[in-house]
Amino acid sequence: MEPDTCALPGPAPEARPAAVPTHPGTPTLADLTTLRVGGPVGRYVEATTEAELVETVRSADAAGEPVLVLGGGSNVLAADVGFPGVVVRDVRGGVQVPDASACAGVTLTVPAGTVWDDVVAYAVEHELVGVEALSGIPGSTGATPVQNVGAYGQEVAETIAQVRVWDRATGRVRTLAWVNLAFGYRTSLLKRSMRETSSADPRAPWAPTPRYVVLDVTFQLRTGSLSAAVAYPELARTLGVAVGERAPLAEVRAAVLALRARKGMVLDADDHDTWSAGSFFTNPVLTAAAAEDLPVDAPRWVLPDDGVKTSAAWLIEHAGFGRGYGAPGPAALSSRHTLALTNRGGARAADLLALAGQVRDGVLDRFGVALEPEPVLVGAALPAVPATAG
Repeated sequence: MEPDTCALPGPAPEARPAAVPTHPGTPTLADLTTLRVGGPVGRYVEATTEAELVETVRSADAAGEPVLVLGGGSNVLAADVGFPGVVVRDVRGGVQVPDASACAGVTLTVPAGTVWDDVVAYAVEHELVGVEALSGIPGSTGATPVQNVGAYGQEVAETIAQVRVWDRATGRVRTLAWVNLAFGYRTSLLKRSMRETSSADPRAPWAPTPRYVVLDVTFQLRTGSLSAAVAYPELARTLGVAVGERAPLAEVRAAVLALRARKGMVLDADDHDTWSAGSFFTNPVLTAAAAEDLPVDAPRWVLPDDGVKTSAAWLIEHAGFGRGYGAPGPAALSSRHTLALTNRGGARAADLLALAGQVRDGVLDRFGVALEPEPVLVGAALPAVPATAG
């Protein structure tokens, strides 16, 4: 049965935090995020140097002031009441090429605040292979290792060599090699450090910013005019090649940008389908036994650890939530992509959270699978799961 479009549940009852006062001339979180929701901030700093970024975080931690480090704001859903601490936006940019003669290719070191798609464009232009399928992903470079950003068959974990960070717990700059970053599907040591607790450090957990604040990311890329092997069937069809074959770098980038634009996944101020945080739910990873309970036609990908990944978009659609679900309300699923929750203009964080909760609960009721949100929720949470769900 089609879910009732007129019955979006409200946020879970809870003690509401006091709203943060508005400061004239200071941006709100709605101004700083691609979902365009979120209230005022206590204090706002644009860090133009590494020293300024580190000192702002260090002094805030020392004073017990909450910290939110932002890049592009493309993976954040912030509460309507705002954020009472300091929001630090890393606005540094540029690409450094410290070693272009290594036999394994080229290493690129990129400040965390650099726009991610600028890095991909640079790599493609200079015939550097390994990130071309990640074209068009909004946000900053510093966010990519946190989420282990991936799309169209590539993940940044495949090309990251190391990440230099400010360790908020020890108060020093550290370099984390690939082996230390513990990458997984849409996760890493950096992301997990947001929620880590410590009996020895009352500042933990560190959310909504990780314990490790990314300063720069070093990528190891191959040289060549052809892409990495195309792993994603839709991209392969678009390029006219078989899965596993290669294609010219520029053609791969153009094809990915076209696919993303068709799905409303390239930012456009005039297109409400792009007023989103990208895919709102991660693809669930199930045990082999749990995957057996899925319908026969549900997508399945067996992982190296014997887990089974399935498609969140498929589950959402087959639970009755089609494209555009929620319209004409202020928050709705994208008209082109069911994984994206969108602000249709005038939405509040509460509207998006209510919609996300309804989709999550519908999938849980229909398939017994609990969807997990991908964006960082700042001062916000999905409604509690009803006792009858699942």
